[in-house]
Amino acid sequence: MSFRISLSGMNAASSDLNVVSNNIANSNTTGFKTSRAEFGDVFAVSAYGLASNATGAGARLQRVAQQFTQGNIDFTGNALDMAVSGEGFFTLSNNGSTVYSRAGNFSTDSQGYVVNPSGQRLQVFQPNADGTTFNTGKMTDIQLATGDAAPKVSTSVQASVTLPGNATVPTNSPFNAADPTTYNHTTSLTVYDSLGASHSQSLYFTKTANDNEWTVQTQIDGNDVGTPQTLTYDSAGALVSPVGGDIALPAYTPPGGAGPMALTVDLGTSSQYGQKFAVSALNQDGYGTGSLSSISVSAEGVVQASYSNGVTKSIGQVAMTMFANPQGLQQNGDNSFSETYASGQALRGAPGTSKFGLIQGGALEASNVDQTAELVNMISAQRNFQANAQMIQTQDQITQTIINLR
Repeated sequence: MSFRISLSGMNAASSDLNVVSNNIANSNTTGFKTSRAEFGDVFAVSAYGLASNATGAGARLQRVAQQFTQGNIDFTGNALDMAVSGEGFFTLSNNGSTVYSRAGNFSTDSQGYVVNPSGQRLQVFQPNADGTTFNTGKMTDIQLATGDAAPKVSTSVQASVTLPGNATVPTNSPFNAADPTTYNHTTSLTVYDSLGASHSQSLYFTKTANDNEWTVQTQIDGNDVGTPQTLTYDSAGALVSPVGGDIALPAYTPPGGAGPMALTVDLGTSSQYGQKFAVSALNQDGYGTGSLSSISVSAEGVVQASYSNGVTKSIGQVAMTMFANPQGLQQNGDNSFSETYASGQALRGAPGTSKFGLIQGGALEASNVDQTAELVNMISAQRNFQANAQMIQTQDQITQTIINLR
């Protein structure tokens, strides 16, 4: 009996050493969570046994429990690297089955999907039609577009200009864009057609013989769009007419097969005072084709794609998962876990909501292994193994003594 007790102690110490060895081996593994060997005593109980004089039967390994404490966050500068600061796991698709991980060292595969080193695809919540909220009831693989982003035709132009209050009527008429003596001031901006081609839109401002009255003529690529429109200001320099400042231009069809451009020029913020012509803002809502230039991830896990045409679009929100008992998860290797009955049902949500942690983009969560503590545990496990081995040697000596009795 004593031999078996000591042998169980040696097995327990050996298991402890295995756990310590595994922890040290993974001290540089991204997102790794240290394990702890937990033991229980073995006590043989019979119907007629007396607990007051019974001895134990040794020790056994009850479980190897992972410790899900926060690891250090190391900044990498890689846009697709992500670290969870707080509770929760990344949700991944492994050929259709769902697995979970704390390791956020992601990259893209040949099809543009965001994957971890094992090829498991990161799951995100899809954006709604408004592009700013997300459908947290449906997950999907996130894929970075490899082609060009579609263009958008310009429909609105906002011009914030200040016309000089002391302006005089031009010396010559009628208006001719090639003759600067037929107008007072001009400004221009770039607009886009339905195919993404750029066009130069110019606004020509001409003072009339009436007080506080101007005309504005629009040209696109040197072609008149409509006729001159009248602008009227009050004695304080504020725009009176047209009401609201919007001027709807006739449709202009550019060459090259693009559709008609129906532009509205907003001059509602224009004014007339001072002695100099000034342009404080020129904006339009169209853009040309663009290619993906960069990716960023917010603290709430929103993945934003920035394109070369200046457009920024949210393409998904990282789906987080937590469990009532994370120590009940099944380890799969390669930093991934699977749900089990012991872990409880998966609870999903967005980063920063409920108890879910935040996402740190461009960073990785390091292993939470404390090498100093592990080396101390190694010495302790080694001493336990030696002590149990010594017990076997002692029992052997006692047995030999009994055998040698005459």
